[in-house]
This record gives sequence, structure tokens and C-alpha cells, in this order.
Amino acid sequence: MALLRLRNPKGPNAAEIERKIKRGNALRQGSSWRGSRGLLALLLVALCACGVAAWLYFACLDSDITETLAGRREMISPQPRVYSVQCSEDYENYKRYPGCTPQKCGRAVTDGVVTSEEAQALRRLAERGLALAGSEGGASILDLHSGALSMGKQFVNIYRYFGEQITDVFTEEDFKLYRDVRGRIQAVIAETFGLDPTLMYLTKPTFFSRINSTTAKTQHDEYWHPHIDKETYGSFDYTSLLYLSDYGSDFTGGRFVFMDQNGNRTVEPRA
Repeated sequence: MALLRLRNPKGPNAAEIERKIKRGNALRQGSSWRGSRGLLALLLVALCACGVAAWLYFACLDSDITETLAGRREMISPQPRVYSVQCSEDYENYKRYPGCTPQKCGRAVTDGVVTSEEAQALRRLAERGLALAGSEGGASILDLHSGALSMGKQFVNIYRYFGEQITDVFTEEDFKLYRDVRGRIQAVIAETFGLDPTLMYLTKPTFFSRINSTTAKTQHDEYWHPHIDKETYGSFDYTSLLYLSDYGSDFTGGRFVFMDQNGNRTVEPRA
């Protein structure tokens, strides 16, 4: 993070973008990232119009966790580790699309999608973007598709707010890497659940997320609520997470927990 804080934007608009960065930092009141490191992840949602239900839960519930699906020190590649679950009845209320809606539901964990170098590059990309502003609470997002960026208690569109100055923050190589990785994740989802990748599309939100222990200021900071694809968001069918930091090293808590009737099952994040 020292390199990030000392980074000086180059180009004719350097002074203007620096002024806006300072304004964003003031809105944060120094609470989002200063003095601490947090969990950083890239969330991609692949949309096809019906599909898999997953119970997702971010929290630290030590006494309730009964099984570790994937430990931080485990290597799971080249094939994903897949756990089958019964498909939710929620999907009966939605139209099914041949070639997209899966005939099986489940959870998959893998280390074989990106390299360590690519994960580091994506993390630097996210850190540069989130350094422009950030939430006053504990959860900040950067959505390269819609341009949404947490700023104080609200969101701004980075492409409108910074205009052409955004080229001093992100490069074409950054966007190319993001598109390549996004495509790979989408392909793995399709292969794992027996789908036609040409019929899968991304929907908002598709964002970088940074989470720390700062007290929540708005409901958007409350990352600990259970997430159920078709119940929380009717348009969600597949949800994927690419971690860019390590549990037990970059942060504590923040494990990924599937909530089941007979106990919780957890994934310990690793970049």
C-alpha cells in the first residue's frame, strides 16, 4: 500500500485528479483503509436467466463452522473441487432457458483460473481505483462495468466524475487483464455446470470489493447478511468470487461460509 499512496498520476490533469483524490479521502474520514489491511476480492456474476442457488455468507462464526471445504494451504487444481447440492425450489418461479439453466446445482472451488502474478496485478488495479475514494463504512466497491465507486456514504460514477483523467489511473493493459480473467471465470462456470458458455452473460454488479473492520455506516456496508441468489437478487443465477488476498495473512475473519441446515461449511480465502 505504500507504493499506492506514493503513486503520482502522470499527465496534464495530474493536479486535478490529485485534488479529487484528496476530496474522496476526506469523505472517507480516513476510515476505510488507513492503518489496516482488509479482504480484497473480485465478484463476478454470470447471468443466463435461471440456474444455481448458493447460500453465501460472509462472517466469522467460529463456533458454528463444522467443516472446511477448502483450507488456505490447500492447492485445488487443475480440476475444480465440486460439491453437489439440491437445487432450490425458488427456480420454479422463473423461466428456464435450455443450454443455460443447469440440470445440477452445487459449489465449486479451484485455484486453476489465474496465476499469482495475475492476481497481484488485479489487486494493484483495485487498490488504485479504491484509493480514489472509498466507503465511510467497512465495505467499498469498484465496478468497472458500471463505473460505480464507493465515496463516503454514496456512490459515484468514476468515468463521469474523473472523466478523461481516469486514463491516469487505469491502463489498457488493466482492462485487457480484467476482460481475460472474467472470460476465464465464465468458461469455468459453464464447464463445471454443463452450460453453453455462448449463452451466458454478465449482469451488474461485477465489482472489486474491499472489506475491513470499520463500523458500518449504511446498509451497503453490512456485508455479513446471508446471500441467496434467487431470493436476494432474482437476476442472479451464478455467483463467483476471485480472492486477491490471503486469510490469516492479509486479514483475519472474512471467511466464506455456506450455511446449511446441518452445519456451516467454509472456504478460507487465498489469492
